Amino acid sequence: MNTPPAPEHFPETAGTFLIPGPVGALEVATDLPATEGARNGVAVICHPNPVQGGTMTNKVVTTLERALRELGLATARFNFRGVGKSGGEYDHARGEVDDALAIVDWLRRVRPQAALWMAGFSFGGYVAMRAAALCETAQLITVAPAVKRFHTGALAPPACPWLIVQGEADDVVPPREVYAFAARIVPPPDLVKVADTGHFFHGKLIELRSIVHERVRENLPPAAA
Repeated sequence: MNTPPAPEHFPETAGTFLIPGPVGALEVATDLPATEGARNGVAVICHPNPVQGGTMTNKVVTTLERALRELGLATARFNFRGVGKSGGEYDHARGEVDDALAIVDWLRRVRPQAALWMAGFSFGGYVAMRAAALCETAQLITVAPAVKRFHTGALAPPACPWLIVQGEADDVVPPREVYAFAARIVPPPDLVKVADTGHFFHGKLIELRSIVHERVRENLPPAAA
């Protein structure tokens, strides 16, 4: 099936559409902040593991999207290859990084002056970290990043401010692995430990949203012209 060309401008209303990706269409959802609080920046949010049912509608992903939009950023979520209407097949975080970079490339074309923020949850946190290290990124946010399931040890950390949020009762991504990983990063990321919280932040999504609001506000790009 032929993929329609990517929009030539960032959509002015919230919506979902397809853009060409590395191995087929990528399904993208974008939204805009309120005009009075808009900043000259755009955030890409990456979803959890497709093999375990992760999609761009995951509640942690949509919480990150809402928090970043409330801070004034335009947002772009997307489904990795093989998820929803995105073409291709799961590629163990290799091709998924290429998918994220394809979204970044499109955003660079339609919003060339906007500061790029990368965010992700679990598997998507790993992908966001990989992508942020490969392109000019102003802020990275990873929630319960899957730091031991892939080859993070061979990667240079991104050269930008970095927020890691980790539930202390996570039964999917062991907190001790995230803490040990963060301790090796120079300069150290801003690590926030959330007590009595599992992997999916059940009952703690409002707290997650507040953490994002509080911890990255000082790094926001200037107001949109």
